[in-house]
Amino acid sequence: SPRSRRSPLPAPRMVLPGRAMATFRLALIQLRVSSIKSDNVTRACSLVREAAAQGAKIVSLPECFNSPYGTTYFPEYAEKIPGESTQKLSEVAKECSIYLIGGSIPEEDGGKFYNTCAVFGPDGTLLVKYRKIHLFDIDVPGKITFQESKTLSPGDSFSTFETPYCRVGLGICYDMRFAELAQIYAQRDCQLLVYPGAFNLTTGPAHWELLQRGRAVDNQVYVATASPARDDKASYVAWGHSTVVNPWGEVLAKAGTEETVVYSDIDLKKLAEIRQQIPIFRQKRSDLYAVETKKS
Repeated sequence: SPRSRRSPLPAPRMVLPGRAMATFRLALIQLRVSSIKSDNVTRACSLVREAAAQGAKIVSLPECFNSPYGTTYFPEYAEKIPGESTQKLSEVAKECSIYLIGGSIPEEDGGKFYNTCAVFGPDGTLLVKYRKIHLFDIDVPGKITFQESKTLSPGDSFSTFETPYCRVGLGICYDMRFAELAQIYAQRDCQLLVYPGAFNLTTGPAHWELLQRGRAVDNQVYVATASPARDDKASYVAWGHSTVVNPWGEVLAKAGTEETVVYSDIDLKKLAEIRQQIPIFRQKRSDLYAVETKKS
């Protein structure tokens, strides 16, 4: 097995050299997901165009945007990447000249299934592919039991991508509960963490916003979550409430439960000021503790 190694990464930068601008617009698409894949993809692309027309430079779709969420649906709706759905995302990213975080789709590869996020650049290029590394296996008696691991395999790598505005780190839904992932991304100089996610009516009201604010404050980053819209008739009912939180822990924008597009201006000057005022990265006791990675 690979040797554990301490990440030899410096503290995140306090300034933002070489960036094109200090502020940019982020859009989160809270999509109403149906059982018809082609309709989901068509509507998603339409809302991406709407977000771009409103000045969004980075746009995110929700978790499982092309498929109902559930272990019985994952194999039925799964695709290769590149494939039908991601080809459409590539085309619309290029058409709109934006960075498009493709929420997630069920991916099939080598006979295994993954919950996978594909990210496309303004020229339509596939920049990174992130497979959810923490699978959603929970049992809350009398409320919800769910096991992604019945059909899905976990990913085994981290994913970041660079834009002219900032570096972005990716997680999917349940990944948000694991503070170490966010810490690794902060060490890797991410200023924005995006988690397409579909919390439910049990975990959503309890922890959705709490976790986002915690990750944002702990790592002095912006945190954004893109959820599907709520469908009370679905077998798995998503919480909704797609949200953007700033590094001070303030909620900048939050949707309700309906299909909508959420916009927020990401101010990297504000981020740099917070990191300068409360310099936690310089104050960490690396002589006493560290977050370690097993692989890059």
